[in-house]
Amino acid sequence: MTFDLHAYIAERREWTDRALDIYLPPAEALPPNLHEAMRYSLFCGGKRLRPILALAGAEAVGGDPLWVLPLACAVECIHTFSLIHDDLPAIDDDALRRGSPTSHVVYGEAMAILAGDALLALAFDLIAECRLHASAERVLDAISMVARASGTRGMVGGQVSDIESEGLTGLNEADISSIHARKTGALLLASLVSGARLCGATRRQEQSLLKYGAQIGLAFQITDDILDLEGDEDKLGKPLGSDLKQDKATYPKLFGLEGSRRLAREACDAALAALADFDGHADPLRALAHYIVERDS
Repeated sequence: MTFDLHAYIAERREWTDRALDIYLPPAEALPPNLHEAMRYSLFCGGKRLRPILALAGAEAVGGDPLWVLPLACAVECIHTFSLIHDDLPAIDDDALRRGSPTSHVVYGEAMAILAGDALLALAFDLIAECRLHASAERVLDAISMVARASGTRGMVGGQVSDIESEGLTGLNEADISSIHARKTGALLLASLVSGARLCGATRRQEQSLLKYGAQIGLAFQITDDILDLEGDEDKLGKPLGSDLKQDKATYPKLFGLEGSRRLAREACDAALAALADFDGHADPLRALAHYIVERDS
């Protein structure tokens, strides 16, 4: 029987959205402008890939995905915080995100910054909720893992390197890989492995998931770079060519489109190989690896 990834994603996305609606303060709660801005960015669309990886990581090691639903919501809050701040005039200066006006366009720069700050703070409160089903030690491990992936050693540090690399010549594969492993890959990887750890993953399982996560993070970024050049603007929800316009360090810039497609396929194959010792519980992860390189948005 073929695994139905479409149904799987739709169900896990619904779980995440319902839980986020419960966890976030109501839009009318004080201060209402802040809570409205937080909800606006969280619920304006998105693939929910990071939450789905957290849930799939739990399932891969035989755990109950509902036990890690607070973690799934937390990593989506962190991802959304990063998008709000990336879109600001001081960084990427984007007016559209997922086909809708960006947060600072709708609410102003000050409220957008504060909405991002609030989402980041909420995220770690949510991870602590996992103590209902996981040991305190494993919850602390998950908090530490996600914090490292979000900060200077991960997403924020990668974003700094990405900004500083704009317009530079002479960048090589190691330079680009380092930027994107932190900027994009770190939170994807932490979402997956922390979900598994909260559900009692063994050391061997974690090592395999670390290999898988690193490869899908690479495949995701390469595919994003390709889509920025030749994707469908309606499906992407933003104009094409923003990386080219800002002269960012991308895989197509170094390897060309065909070389980048080859690298993405190789990363997908390596991710699948890392799951060789897992049983059918890891089928969602196998299907997600293919989805990441075949997606059109």
